[in-house]
Amino acid sequence: MKRIKIAILGATGMIGQSYLSLLLNHPWFQVTNLTGGESAGKKYGDTGKWFMSPDIPEQFKNIIVKPTEPKDVDADLVFSALPSSVAKMVEPRFAEAGFHIISDSSAFRPYEDVPLVIPEVNPDHLGIIEVQRRKRRWDGFIAANPNCTALGLTLVLKPIHDLLRVKKVIVTTMQALSGAGYPGVPSLSIVDNVVPYIAEEEDKVQSEPCKMLGSIEEDRIKPANIRVEASCNRVQTVDGHLESVYIETKERVDIDRVKDALKSFKGKPQELKLPMAPSHPIIVREEEDRPQPRLDRLVGSVPGMSVSVGRIRQGSDANSLWLHVLSHNTIRGGSGSSILLGELMITLKII
Repeated sequence: MKRIKIAILGATGMIGQSYLSLLLNHPWFQVTNLTGGESAGKKYGDTGKWFMSPDIPEQFKNIIVKPTEPKDVDADLVFSALPSSVAKMVEPRFAEAGFHIISDSSAFRPYEDVPLVIPEVNPDHLGIIEVQRRKRRWDGFIAANPNCTALGLTLVLKPIHDLLRVKKVIVTTMQALSGAGYPGVPSLSIVDNVVPYIAEEEDKVQSEPCKMLGSIEEDRIKPANIRVEASCNRVQTVDGHLESVYIETKERVDIDRVKDALKSFKGKPQELKLPMAPSHPIIVREEEDRPQPRLDRLVGSVPGMSVSVGRIRQGSDANSLWLHVLSHNTIRGGSGSSILLGELMITLKII
């Protein structure tokens, strides 16, 4: 296969660095363009602090950072790690110029003609891209990666919804510090503490699963008729979002059937054996005290790309259940899922 040229917009931030860490030695993708703001014109190795472990890879150090402008970028696929306020202005210019964009920002997630995709859950939503191009008169397109918390939740809801038809979800999240970026939450605000509020997070967790579990109807994505209520909390873990989830369903719940559906769930990425696809996207834990962020955030055949589920138990009536979900927020909930989506698009010849 010819190597696919990759550009990363906003490459110097934590999300951009996460992309570079995961794209190192990728069998299909070659990073050729990195963009930034004040860092434009500098060698990438001279642009500031490297947050990942281990040190910045040698192959990226001498890449000259370019301005975040379409005329300065040459790439087959663009991963956008831009802040939402910047992405809202910049990404349409790239799409209009013919670039294929997968965005980590929330700027375009709510739009009816923008696919919000988890590769195992709703790859069919990529069909809306042609509608987007026609309506907006773009030669390129924007596809969105979901909110990190909504992604883990939705991946687990998908096989349950297919089996039992989900009506209502109540979720309480315990979200890692890395989700706040750098410098993130001040130490005196989070040490020995839990912060029971994350700006704009609850709206995303309540709306995005419904869009991803919905369907394409009449040139738009129609959300699924599921009521989702969320309370989001910032806790002291570094990586790994843990969620306590209560689910009400239309069909009677059989816990063994639910576990079987979760264990056996696979999607297009597993069928196609894509490089970033874990062999088991959902891992069911039987221990009474799992999953735990420190123990389970990197499990699976592709570290960080599997979601762990535990404490699966009957609810207060025959049509309800409880469970806990853990996902690695910066890998499966961020750049890792975007890279997997890029692989899927290449395989489906969308790019």
